[in-house]
Amino acid sequence: MIQLSFNKTEESEYRILCLGSHCDDIEIGCGGTILKLIENYQYVVIYWVVFSSNEQRAQEATISANLFLKEIPVKKIIIKSFRDGFLPFEGIKVKECFEQLKQEFAPDIIFTHHRDDRHQDHRLISDLTWNTFRNHLILEYEIPKYDGDLGIPNFFVHLDEEFCRRKIQYILEAFHTQNTKQWFTEDTFRSILRIRGIESNSPSKYAEAFYCRKIFF
Repeated sequence: MIQLSFNKTEESEYRILCLGSHCDDIEIGCGGTILKLIENYQYVVIYWVVFSSNEQRAQEATISANLFLKEIPVKKIIIKSFRDGFLPFEGIKVKECFEQLKQEFAPDIIFTHHRDDRHQDHRLISDLTWNTFRNHLILEYEIPKYDGDLGIPNFFVHLDEEFCRRKIQYILEAFHTQNTKQWFTEDTFRSILRIRGIESNSPSKYAEAFYCRKIFF
């Protein structure tokens, strides 16, 4: 088990790249950690990239990203319009997006999907993350779903109740189109945070969990 320690810095930027297949993936997978990073680092720069959307979902994603990132002045929110569920069939164009990102932004940390996620879109984004970025700390987040693919993560970020509350509030406020889904509820999101808190012995009871394949010292 690895625990991530956050320390405030005086002048240096902390550059974060967030990658999500769908419009709510980043928020569900690492929203609490993003809020904690923003709280603990004085100068945060974030690229927030979503690959699959339609007009309505893109509006929701933009609202949500601005809620999570409202406290930082330097950010770039990118919402692509690839078709949900068909990302592997547009792999060349998606790969081109990654190549452009690599030229534009040099992150200190990257949040992406878990490589063993059962959703085909998620797996492609994870594979292209590793294919594109070779000298970066990459943390793979988890998304609860029907497939039941939650595993045994090895990297935990402890979250205070306030971060958990804000994360869940922002998700439910922004993504109205998802409210009809039986799993898209406050208790789902809080349950995952609580379970990972138990597994990492979090003093606050809550945590987000990630898979970290490689760490460079």
